[in-house]
Amino acid sequence: VAAHEIAHQWFGDLVTMSWWDDLWLNEGFASWMEGRTTEKLHPEWNTALSAVDVRERAMSLDAVATTHPVVQHVETVEQASQAFDSITYSKGEAVIRMLEGYVGADAWRDGVRRYMKAHAYGNTVPDDLWRQIEAAAGKPVTSIAHDFTLQPGVPMIRVEQATCAGGKTTLTLSQGEFTKDRAGKAPLSWRVPVIAQVVGHQDTSRTLVEGGRAKLDVPGCGPVVVNAGQSGYYRTLYAPKQFAAISAGFTKLAPIDQLGLMNDTWALGMAGLQPASDYLDLVKATPPDADPQIWGDIAAGLDSLDAYYRGDAERQARFRRFAIKQLAPVLTRVGWEEKPGEADPVKILRTQLISTLGDLGDSSVIAEARRRYAAQASDPSAMPAALRKTILAVVAHHADAATWDLLHAEAQVEKTPLVKDELYALLSSTQDEALAKRALELALTDEPGATNSAGMISMVSGLHPDLAFDFAVAHRAQVDGMVDTTSRSRYYPGLGYGSLDPAMVDKIKAYAAAHVAAGSRRASDTAIANVQYRVKVRNERLPAVDAWLQKHGG
Repeated sequence: VAAHEIAHQWFGDLVTMSWWDDLWLNEGFASWMEGRTTEKLHPEWNTALSAVDVRERAMSLDAVATTHPVVQHVETVEQASQAFDSITYSKGEAVIRMLEGYVGADAWRDGVRRYMKAHAYGNTVPDDLWRQIEAAAGKPVTSIAHDFTLQPGVPMIRVEQATCAGGKTTLTLSQGEFTKDRAGKAPLSWRVPVIAQVVGHQDTSRTLVEGGRAKLDVPGCGPVVVNAGQSGYYRTLYAPKQFAAISAGFTKLAPIDQLGLMNDTWALGMAGLQPASDYLDLVKATPPDADPQIWGDIAAGLDSLDAYYRGDAERQARFRRFAIKQLAPVLTRVGWEEKPGEADPVKILRTQLISTLGDLGDSSVIAEARRRYAAQASDPSAMPAALRKTILAVVAHHADAATWDLLHAEAQVEKTPLVKDELYALLSSTQDEALAKRALELALTDEPGATNSAGMISMVSGLHPDLAFDFAVAHRAQVDGMVDTTSRSRYYPGLGYGSLDPAMVDKIKAYAAAHVAAGSRRASDTAIANVQYRVKVRNERLPAVDAWLQKHGG
């Protein structure tokens, strides 16, 4: 965070975008700098893996019809406000990382330095940057950059065939477009930098896939990772034979490629482009001692999949048995107690596992969280600082009325603003609908404080999106006073974002038609697209997951 904000001294202050259309010149670069700086200062954190998460945030928005190019036309204050999204930040960062990988880190650095020197204390447009990068690198960057910043969407590279002869593997690649909601869409075309590597080999091969089909020779024989190192902004879809080969050698992949393969498999499975259960095969193939960030990502994926079963107790219980069976041994290995000299990513994983297993209803984790919460008065070590928020979150998630009242009483007397705010957020995170309603009513009072109320309603929407949206719209006169004018067009649709009820689509449309200017409805359209996508996943993808669980004893 510190590196991101300090980076704005260069990207935003020393050199400033000409207009809001190019906000990504500020935010995409500051996001990229935060990652590069953190890697330099803390290599032991292995934060390079977080670049995959950054790419996923962008692709999730970029693969639906309501996306927009990185460079976007802005005319109003609301449109400028809506520009601060994952396309601007995360896609901007991912495209920069891809171009840096294409021209080389040193050439990229030299080009950025030239750009800064040429435009110090001035305003720029992206082509000012591309000219300086090309001058430093001697490579045609502008055409690639235009493809990825001036048009929306996510390229998809299909690995159609891999044949080995003479100590090299020849790949047959083709280009398409990955979309979550338009299966028959005519694909756009990109010039896509592709890096491939045979598993276990050091040498890589590179090519630029320019639409249509391409051949690429890779040194060595064996399963091939396409997008090796995961610097490319595209999905990789392996033909079944190639996917089977790379899955069989999953444990031999570099951690960043394990993460990239898992995320591609998840997204492609949810979109119906390969079996949704392939993701579960990779989860089962992940060893307990895999990189902590791999298990953190798996925990998030299983938590996300669990949410699709909301309201279907029998099917959800079967899925949860499988998910807990995968995660519980990892928590046993990590333990609840911090060990001397423990790596920071392990500390973070501990909180992720406790939180996710709590969400999944793991009785042992819930019991231990409750025990520690009850023991804190007599045993200061029961809730160490690193686990305090995590333990409280599990307790609040599964709170009964008595526990909710206890947390509420703590919030009322708490003097530290940070802790007080956290307690009011926790009161809004219970799975019990009656208690969620009490939190919504509390949010409309003066008690939580003006800066907490809107956040409390948003927190309720995490587990009860339909309840939170209906409540906020019904009390719009009061809620409007809690949300600044330029954010309302995002705030209300965001409450219904995670709904599984098709009726939410018409509710968001009605709100937008009545209260959002016609040119400022991107947030509403995006929320609608997400609801439609979630309903489709639930109806069309979960049956394959159910069948897999039935076969594998979930």
